[in-house]
Amino acid sequence: MAVSVRAMTALWESEIQNIRRGRQKTELGRRSSVAGAAATGLWEERHTLARLKDKLETRDGRLVLCLENEDWQVLPGCLSRLSHVQEWHIRRTGLQKIPALVSGFQNLLVMDLSRNALSQIPAEIGGLTRLRELLLSFNRIGHIPEELADCRGLERLELAANRDLDRLPDRLSRLSRLERLDLSMNAFEDFPACLLSMPALEWLDMGGNGLRALPADIDRMENLHALWLQRNQLERIPDCVGRMSRLDTLVLSANRLTDIPPVMEDMCNLRFVNFRDNPLAPQDASSSPSPPAESEEDGGEDGEEDRGGRRAPP
Repeated sequence: MAVSVRAMTALWESEIQNIRRGRQKTELGRRSSVAGAAATGLWEERHTLARLKDKLETRDGRLVLCLENEDWQVLPGCLSRLSHVQEWHIRRTGLQKIPALVSGFQNLLVMDLSRNALSQIPAEIGGLTRLRELLLSFNRIGHIPEELADCRGLERLELAANRDLDRLPDRLSRLSRLERLDLSMNAFEDFPACLLSMPALEWLDMGGNGLRALPADIDRMENLHALWLQRNQLERIPDCVGRMSRLDTLVLSANRLTDIPPVMEDMCNLRFVNFRDNPLAPQDASSSPSPPAESEEDGGEDGEEDRGGRRAPP
């Protein structure tokens, strides 16, 4: 009986040792797998960072990251190691999201993310206080965050052809240095009130929207030089436009205007006016400015390239 007990004990101890060895092998295998995955991840990160560094170039003394016509639907986390970059030019990459790490790029002056698949702008963009140019045309953005107003150094903002964009937050009136704003080919039916309080604004394109009226106090935009309002639903122009003494370019083609305000006759600084394709009364049609040359017409559906030849000089 004692022999039998000893035999059973030995058998159990042997079985326990086998179980322990099995667990040790499993743990060693898991650790090896984790280490392998970590090594692979580290190699991939280094490879991606090397690819990004290959896309760096210097332009006019600025360090520029240029990614174009490549597949970068998601920007990698290792991009944060290039926070000294001063300009992003990331176009036609299928980019779907601006990463939150963007707030770490405190030296960024220009961000061009045109012609991608962006659907939103992160609130973290408000941390880019030195940003001067933000170009987001031809994306899918339907909402502008209030935090964009914290980009106090912004001078140029392009949001053309985002299609569903139909309003701007009132806080954007804090963009006191903004000079150029492109809101063309969107879904605006009302003129954004914040635009009236942007003291530096000189160039505004709201063509290709659904605007039905202009503000009765649009003359508050005292520094405006060029106003593009083609392809909207405007039926009249407020008389206060006559008080916009610095306006030299006014495009109102393809609206529903039936007359031209007489006060416009006293706007001696106007150099380019376009009233084409409006149902003007005969007397207004005959007295309207001569049609511009073909190269100056307001544009077709492609918008962005077309505007390059029709913008009024600064």
